[in-house]
Amino acid sequence: MLRPWAAHWVAAVLLCRAVAQYSSDQCSWRGSGLSHESHRRDVEQVYLRCSQGSLEWLYPTGAIIVNLRPNIEPSPGHMSGLHVCIKPQVYSQGSHVYLEHAGDLRLLLAEKDQAQGTVHCFSLAEGVLFVEAIPQADISRRITAFQYELVPSQGPAMHMFPYLQPGSVACKPCSDEEVLMAVCTSDFAGSGVFQGVAPGTNKHSLATVTLRRLFHQKSRVFAWGGARGRSWSGRINVAAQCSVRPGGDEYLLTGSVHFGEAWLGCAPRYKDFLKLYIQAQNAGTNPCQVDTN
Repeated sequence: MLRPWAAHWVAAVLLCRAVAQYSSDQCSWRGSGLSHESHRRDVEQVYLRCSQGSLEWLYPTGAIIVNLRPNIEPSPGHMSGLHVCIKPQVYSQGSHVYLEHAGDLRLLLAEKDQAQGTVHCFSLAEGVLFVEAIPQADISRRITAFQYELVPSQGPAMHMFPYLQPGSVACKPCSDEEVLMAVCTSDFAGSGVFQGVAPGTNKHSLATVTLRRLFHQKSRVFAWGGARGRSWSGRINVAAQCSVRPGGDEYLLTGSVHFGEAWLGCAPRYKDFLKLYIQAQNAGTNPCQVDTN
């Protein structure tokens, strides 16, 4: 059952949806509650149509509804498999974040939890973000801020991304087809060795890697340099259940990038990948071309 104030918000949501103007091609939003401070129960609609971006709400008053959608017209099946992940800034305060669906509100992120900067994910089909300002006399130092990403629930690295896994992350080997597709579609792909592993959380550890080849990367998570300037170096999040041995074999390293951090996906030994790649190339079934020399 909704609390009395929530019932008011539901009515405001329905009214706001009826009159809101649609705004497209927006990745990030920055606004101020001072624009309607005299009407502290106003509800403002925000539309964001990018795969990633940010929101910053200064001096929060009233509430905002954040509608997140991909920048292409998705099929119904694609929408059901799409998730939203949000990462609050450690200085974020002044509001609670809910999921709103068909008039029901479910708490996603309380104000006190935002300082931890922990990533929270939910299915896009579960609803929209409803950000409610906490009434207080002094709002001068209150800012609600978070980053967001739209993430598919399936892909070359999704089984290694713990934020989408309610239980344990399984370290399953990738099939030949998944390996070949990972080289083409992953946020990063290259070959290298693990230099060391540092403890992270109970869900993942942080591996330092050196890459001799870098086929492509997103967001510059690997830096050129290393020993004598002949390699790339960086860090990759690895699921805690997956064993990583520093030194030794060279691996094909692929994966995804979330909130500026690399996450390991398909990672066969490089010599095994090279054999598979040459076979697919000779058979004319290679999905993309990379320089393996």
